[in-house]
Amino acid sequence: MDRTVDAAPGIRLWAEERGPAAAPPLLLIMGAQASGLGWPEEFTDLLAARHRVIRYDHRDTGRSTWAYDERPYPLAALADDAVAVLDAFGAERAHVVGMSMGGTLAQLLVADRPERLRSATLIGTGALSATPWLRPDGTAVPVEDLPGPDPRLLELWSRPEPDDIGPEAELDRRVEHWRLLNGDRIPFDAAYFRALERGIVEHTGHHRAGTAHARADTAGLVRTERLARTDVPTLVVSAPAEPVYPLPHAQHLAQVIRGARLVEIPDMGHALPRPVHAPLAAAILEHTARAAATH
Repeated sequence: MDRTVDAAPGIRLWAEERGPAAAPPLLLIMGAQASGLGWPEEFTDLLAARHRVIRYDHRDTGRSTWAYDERPYPLAALADDAVAVLDAFGAERAHVVGMSMGGTLAQLLVADRPERLRSATLIGTGALSATPWLRPDGTAVPVEDLPGPDPRLLELWSRPEPDDIGPEAELDRRVEHWRLLNGDRIPFDAAYFRALERGIVEHTGHHRAGTAHARADTAGLVRTERLARTDVPTLVVSAPAEPVYPLPHAQHLAQVIRGARLVEIPDMGHALPRPVHAPLAAAILEHTARAAATH
């Protein structure tokens, strides 16, 4: 069942829920410029076997309001949108799963709105903490010295987007992006990702690529102290082929969030191809069950 959510003045979000109505709610938060349909159907259904799963389009994606140029906002406003979605679905407390920028927003919820969370799962993201990473030998590595994205991604992101790109050429561009995000371990299924993006274009109603989240103000996001003392049960997913936040970002994240557990999904990169659906869903469901049993 889908609906719209009035998240802020002039901002309306598309959202959808599936799964048993009486099951514990689980909110999926996608990455930058990504529609809620970026969470694949098969993966969402695996989670919906045990949860009332809610996914939604960020503002300036999908069927939600596109208005950044008229009403710019800080990136932190997207965390407020996530709370508005929970409110609209009557979810006083929910398990939250965030990927990429969605992991950033989930950390803001862990830090600022812990009373709304039953648990958090963080995928493909960096820590909102100034605390250095401690290597196994005890050496401290400053956050600014942790490795950055794959140079191939940086080159792709630096290319200007043509104003007159057609639908099929835009799909070609998105598939190329997914090829790099997928990493080098799981064979890349171009047809799968093309179908995913074609569905997103049809859902959105146009093929224009958004840039709002890349332009939004990111000042003031660090939450070092609050993450270090949180009581929210947190799972950090380690992806060995991650090209955006390569190792040891996941290990660092698990160190700086109090009580966080780390789980590795074999061969995973910064994408959700079919081979990761079952192991990732199993890890999330084990985490939510553990959180329910202990909190």
